[in-house]
Amino acid sequence: MFKKMLIANRGEIAIRVMRACREMGIASAAVFSEADRNALFVKYADEAYFIGPAPASQSYLDIAKVINAAKECNADAIHPGYGFLAENPAFAKACSESGLKFIGPSAEVLALMGDKIAARREMEKAGVPMVPGSKDCITGVDDARRAAAEIGYPVIIKPSGGGGGIGMTVVESEAELANALESTQAIARNTFGLAAIYIEKYLRNPRHIEFQILGDASGAVIHLGERECSIQRRHQKLIEESPSTALTEEMRSRMGEVAARAAQCVGYQGAGTVEFLYSSGKFYFLEVNARVQVEHPVTEMVTGIDIVKEQIRIASGLKMNVRQPDVKINGHAIECRINAEDPLNDFVPTPGKITGYYAPDGPGVRVDSGAYSACDISPFYDPLIAKVICWGRSREEAVRRMERALFEFSISGVRTNIPFHQAVMGNANFGKGDLGTQFIERENSLFENMRKIAESGQTLAGRIPQFDERKKRAAVIAAAAFVAGRRGDGSS
Repeated sequence: MFKKMLIANRGEIAIRVMRACREMGIASAAVFSEADRNALFVKYADEAYFIGPAPASQSYLDIAKVINAAKECNADAIHPGYGFLAENPAFAKACSESGLKFIGPSAEVLALMGDKIAARREMEKAGVPMVPGSKDCITGVDDARRAAAEIGYPVIIKPSGGGGGIGMTVVESEAELANALESTQAIARNTFGLAAIYIEKYLRNPRHIEFQILGDASGAVIHLGERECSIQRRHQKLIEESPSTALTEEMRSRMGEVAARAAQCVGYQGAGTVEFLYSSGKFYFLEVNARVQVEHPVTEMVTGIDIVKEQIRIASGLKMNVRQPDVKINGHAIECRINAEDPLNDFVPTPGKITGYYAPDGPGVRVDSGAYSACDISPFYDPLIAKVICWGRSREEAVRRMERALFEFSISGVRTNIPFHQAVMGNANFGKGDLGTQFIERENSLFENMRKIAESGQTLAGRIPQFDERKKRAAVIAAAAFVAGRRGDGSS
């Protein structure tokens, strides 16, 4: 087993990995940018190393700086978390060449899964159902017109590299095609360094269902059931749950077997997800996310399996602790991503200082967060503050528990999307499990309900007397003194 692990990420996922390390007796080392100097994950780690200015390109995404930090602290492994370097084959290769174990799939598998066109070809070989789409990269407008005419409008243009819904553009007719093609190529080039794009048939309001998979060096691959990730805005997930209300046991078993086979055919090792679109009783391959997902706690809550620990065990050469017959889905779990953003203003990010923070607690409630009172939500990074995960014996109990947890969650200093989540939990169609990727656009009452919730003050935060300015200053001074004491340099 590893002795020391460097976590090449920040925020709540860095703390999540460090928790697993602490339970497994592995020392943890953090890397941090100037913007994160006083972040909670920096204080949680056993060691921490400064790697540069706030922009991720000059710190967290600088492979040489991360590798040098790992060497300096004598780490024997690096965990990339999600995002940032987690799906970068060049980083996985650099780790290997430096004698460091990368916690994730091989560089070759990352390269294959990162190229969505190549991944589609491999999945077709494995017999995985595919959304109708272009077989190769689209080379220009004429090529795009031919492909779209063959597939049939509406279509969706996607970057071949990257993920997270970035750059995807829906095209309803040929008149929109040229501008959409140019826009997607520009975003792909600037974001992923690869202008290659492809076209797929656009399915209106499908459900987005993904299967968690684990594979080890013996060639064994299992799935841990599905997560429903249909509630999204701009192709970004906001709420996830397990199990999905759409699947029968027969369909769940079939999709899980396909997901495991898809991972096995490329020699997948580690944790990952195989994602599908589900519509009218049929499912289609979407992509493979070759890393731990933001929403992995949902699966942990219903299976009792620690996915991050399994990742680490697999990377160390050990076999998985669990076999397919051991995987049992117990109850229901829902996750809400709490972001610093204004849902009443097109979900625009709202970075700033958190002046008050009280997280929910109690039976069946888990909160993964890197925030605390007086911490900063930086404009340089994703505005995620916390993830609230609630478990119940039934979906109804999980929803009611989430409503209770959202009532308790008190954050001041920045606007958050808590009212959005409260409006969704109280939505009749959500309660019935009538979901789809166009849920937010379809449910016209959501925004009016959000406004009422935001203005009502009917939360725990609305019942806590606000600090006066003198008390606020005292709280900030106390927090600064705590951080200085944890750092051990006596500064404030």
